[in-house]
Formats: sequence, structure tokens, C-alpha cells
Amino acid sequence: MTPPIDKTGLPPGTVVYSGESTSLKVKISLLEFNEKEVIEKEFFDFDECLLHVKSDMVKWINVDGIHNTELIQKIGEKFNIHSLTLEDIANTDQRSKFEDYENYLVSIMKMLSHESEIHAEQLSVILFDNNTVISFQEVHGGDAFDIIRTRIRQGKGRVRKMGADYLAYCLIDAVVDLYFVILEKFGDRIEVLEEELISDPSKETMKVLHGMKREMIFLRKAVWPMRELINNFERSESKLIKKPTRLFLRDLYDHTIRVIDTVETFRDLLSGMMDIYLSSVSNRMNEVMKVLTIISTIFIPVTFIAGVYGMNFKYMPELESPYGYWLCWGFMLTIMLSLLFYFKRKKWL
Repeated sequence: MTPPIDKTGLPPGTVVYSGESTSLKVKISLLEFNEKEVIEKEFFDFDECLLHVKSDMVKWINVDGIHNTELIQKIGEKFNIHSLTLEDIANTDQRSKFEDYENYLVSIMKMLSHESEIHAEQLSVILFDNNTVISFQEVHGGDAFDIIRTRIRQGKGRVRKMGADYLAYCLIDAVVDLYFVILEKFGDRIEVLEEELISDPSKETMKVLHGMKREMIFLRKAVWPMRELINNFERSESKLIKKPTRLFLRDLYDHTIRVIDTVETFRDLLSGMMDIYLSSVSNRMNEVMKVLTIISTIFIPVTFIAGVYGMNFKYMPELESPYGYWLCWGFMLTIMLSLLFYFKRKKWL
């Protein structure tokens, strides 16, 4: 892994890739469609991709990999994309946002995946005025768009009947839907951890809980800006967004609010579980100290008596008594049983 390039001192608009270095070739997929026809092709050369673009169809160009900054700049020159937008596309630490330019709209967000832990990759979706959508994905491989591709191929839903603005909405909606899937898995993990926390908490439970809190902070950081992004998308006065699509964007905004509410609920639950764990550990320690204190209290007077009769004085009256040993034992047992009865009556045992 090559360390990220330091952007300090570079002029605004400088396209610098800030993610993990990779030697994989950038794959470009072209999906064109209208109500009657679908054309799907893959390329490794952008110029070749442009030769197959048809002007009378909705065009979706998906770029897998943003590490090739020369290619990003080349696409920017062809589609007249502002240098600041190109800089944001290559910057994997970019906060999710929406921007309205004269000839295009750009949405930059985090697409999440969950295996053993939550991973995020940067996704940029650009809607142009020539019925074109270009999406830039940071990572090669699977994404959240397979269901959209299937709907386009099979002609299901509205996507084949609508324009590029609806396609851009579908891409963002797929990302938000993926948030719900991840939150559902996270909720299942919380239920399991909660049962473990109540039944038999351990140090390992604390480690898992702490790790989930870090994941929730990471998830919250990725999800919260989506509210502003979709709100700005819906309220944009751009002519690129048609009136029917605005209704779907409003619904998407509601979904985002639900995601944020769920994230906040889980965050509160994890904080409460942390308090429960600490209280459980404290209560367990108190129970141990209580038992030790009771044992000490019972044996203190007996130890005192044993200490008195363990002194090496020559003239001790009880030492001459034939029943002294048994009387001493009886007295000590009486004290011990009396204390046990007292503690039981006070419900300390």
C-alpha cells in the first residue's frame, strides 16, 4: 500500500487520488437503453467507449476505479466537468455532498458494504444535460447496482420509461437501501450482544461492544451528510430534474431520515449497553466484596477468642477447666450461628 499523496500546497482543482494504490485496470461499462432497446458493453479504453455511445438513448457510464487520475481528467475534458468536481471524485476522504453546476449535477456519497465489518467506498454520480449519467466507483467488484441493471435488462419498473434524472435517483436510492440492509444486520448483532451482556458478560463482550461503537460512529459519519445531499438534490431548481422524479426524491429523503433515526437509536442502545456492562461488573464486584465482608465479620470475634486463649500466660483459669476446650468451641459456634441468623434476617445472605 502506497501512502497517500500530500495535497498540501497544491492549487484547488488538482486531481490527486487519496485512496489505496492498486494495479488493476479501470473498467468502464456502458449501458444504453430506451423503452424498446438495451445495449450493454464493457471497455478498458474510454475513447473506444465513446465510439459506441448513441445520442438517442439514456446512457449510463460506470467507471470502476478512480485511481487513474489521467482517465478522470480525460472524462472531465470530454464532458466539461469542473476541475473542483474532478478533485472531489478522486479524493476518497470527501464528505458526501451535492453540487449544482450549469451543465450537470453531481452527488458524492459513501457506498457501504458489510462482511466482518463495515467498509465504505466513494461513489460519485453525475447527471448531465445530454441524458447521460456517469458513476465513479472507488473499488472494483460488486456494488449496489445489480438490481438496477436487472430491472433495465428485463424492462421492469419505470427506469426504461423515464430519463437520466430518474436513473440517477435509482443509483442513489440503491445506496440508501444498502444502508437499511447493513442496519438490519447491525440490529441482529446488537440483540445477540444484549443477551450475552445480561446472561454472562465478559471482557470479550466489552471488546465487541467497543468495536460496534466505533463502527456506529463510522456509519453515522457516512449517513448523516446524505440528508443534506438528498434535500439539496430535491430542492435544486435545475432543469435536469423533471417534476415526476422530484416526487421520488422526496420519498428518498424520508428513507434517509429513517436511516438516520435508526442509526441514532442504535447509538443510544450501544451507549446504554456500555452502561449496563459497567454496572454489571460493578454489581458483581459488590457481591464478591459483600461475601468477603460477611465471612470476615463472622470470623473476627472467633479469631479474637482464639487469639486470647493462644496467649502464653501461666495463670489462665480456663486452662485448668476440664470442659474449657468444649465450652470455648460452643461459645465460638454460638457467635457464628448468631451472626449468620442475623445476616439472614437482614436479607444480606
